[in-house]
Amino acid sequence: MIIFKYVRWRNLLSTGNQFTEIQLDRNNTTLIIGENGAGKSTILDALCFGLFGKPFRNMNKPLLVNSVNNNSCVVEVEFEIGSKKIKVIRGIKPNIFEIYLNGIMYNQDANVRDYQKYLEQQILKLNYRSFTQVVILGSSTFVPFMQLKARHRREVVNEILDIQIFSIMNLVMRERLKTLVADLRENEYQCALAEEKIALQNKYIEDVKKNKTTLVKEKTALISTNEEEIAKRQENVENLKKSNEDLSFNSENATEQTEKIQKLKGIHERLKVKRSATNKYIDFFEKNDDCPTCEQHIDETFKDNMIVSKKTEYEKFDTGIKELIEELERQETINEAIQDYIRQIRENDAEIGKINFSIKELEKFNNTLFSEIQALESSTVGKGEIKKLKTLKKEFSYLEKDKTNLGVEITYSEAARNMLQDTGIKTKVIKKYLPIMNKLINTYLNSMEFYVNFTLDENFNETIKSRYRDEFTYASFSEGEKMRIDLALLFTWRAVAKMKNSTNTNLLILDEIFDSSLDSTGTDEFLKILNTLGDENVFVISHKQDALADKFRSTIRFQKVKNFSHVAE
Repeated sequence: MIIFKYVRWRNLLSTGNQFTEIQLDRNNTTLIIGENGAGKSTILDALCFGLFGKPFRNMNKPLLVNSVNNNSCVVEVEFEIGSKKIKVIRGIKPNIFEIYLNGIMYNQDANVRDYQKYLEQQILKLNYRSFTQVVILGSSTFVPFMQLKARHRREVVNEILDIQIFSIMNLVMRERLKTLVADLRENEYQCALAEEKIALQNKYIEDVKKNKTTLVKEKTALISTNEEEIAKRQENVENLKKSNEDLSFNSENATEQTEKIQKLKGIHERLKVKRSATNKYIDFFEKNDDCPTCEQHIDETFKDNMIVSKKTEYEKFDTGIKELIEELERQETINEAIQDYIRQIRENDAEIGKINFSIKELEKFNNTLFSEIQALESSTVGKGEIKKLKTLKKEFSYLEKDKTNLGVEITYSEAARNMLQDTGIKTKVIKKYLPIMNKLINTYLNSMEFYVNFTLDENFNETIKSRYRDEFTYASFSEGEKMRIDLALLFTWRAVAKMKNSTNTNLLILDEIFDSSLDSTGTDEFLKILNTLGDENVFVISHKQDALADKFRSTIRFQKVKNFSHVAE
């Protein structure tokens, strides 16, 4: 059982820098009163923020910090569970989150989310939704059990009946199933691979037995074909070499021929120069009777002799040039032939290189074929191959056995998961407690003079029957009647939690319950129920000071002075 001792806070909402402290286990019933905005409901936000990191009312967390001081918002909650004394400190600006067990702070190495999970799952053993269903009932932001979605209703009841462990086990089993299915897929792949290896090994053994002679013949024939091809190519090489010998011209001969042509071209140029000079002499004597230099008369006999002499000389040069041109053309023809021979020899050499390379490749291929023939001729289905086949079959047998075991384990795991789902064990447990729950709900409803037959099924859908009337739903009732149902459910969950010792706590806080929908009769009957709760500490927040003050053991008044809320002395 959780015994809440104290809650204190400062700089929370309208509270100032001085701590406001409320002792939670002093009196059985306590009335909290004050004007609107005096800070009465701050205790709800302080408890929810201190324990769960979020306020009870629907607001953003930064808005919890007092807007005047704007820092050092701190909430401290102290409670006991058996012999353990726990203190939770939580703050904003700066952010604080500390858990003390018997005065020693719990290790903060984990992140905030894991730290909160430890507080809810290992210490409180209830979450925010369950806390606001069995400890706090508010008229503004509280969502009654009957207005929760089906899965949220189930979460609350799971917490109360302490069967949320089955949900955790269901998650674990789901992950286990994923792993098993993945292992089965891998096993099936390995089985298929092993079967293929066995088939290949069997085929190899059969090939060795049946196809050895055929393979040797094929490879021998291929070697013969290759050797014939090698002989043909070697013959081509010899022919090309012989052709090169017939075309043989060394580089010196080619050089001599080139030099000879160059000499002939030089002689040709010199003869052309001399012929041109001789022609100038002839032209001079034919056109001039006097010497242009000394202006003396040129003798006619001398002039005629010189013309005849130079014409004879010109004809010799002209004849020589023609003969030289003919010789030069002949030598150039010879040189072109030599160059053609040289090009042909180079082409032949390149072709010889290609053929020699292909011969080497064929010879290498033949050597490989020889090796394969020798291996085939010497190979038999020996003990090694038979042993390898047996090993493969043995491995396959183990894989098949593992496959069977995995299939069985998956079947059991699926059955276990089906049992752990909401429709399994949890439904059985809920069905066991449903009669008790329905009896308690109707007892509390009758105590508040609301005479209906209220029944919840295993899916927490309600059936409400009124005497002499047809069936009703929760939504069809007035707000006052709905409030009676909500209160009956609240007291029922607390009673069941006390029986299960799951979400059992001394604290119950009701925020403005009497100020909204309950009429005077409902209020009186509700107060009677509160007085039967025994060792529980009930806090009621209300505006009805005059009507309720004498019905509670103690009263706490909140007032606001200079925009800061505090408890009035």
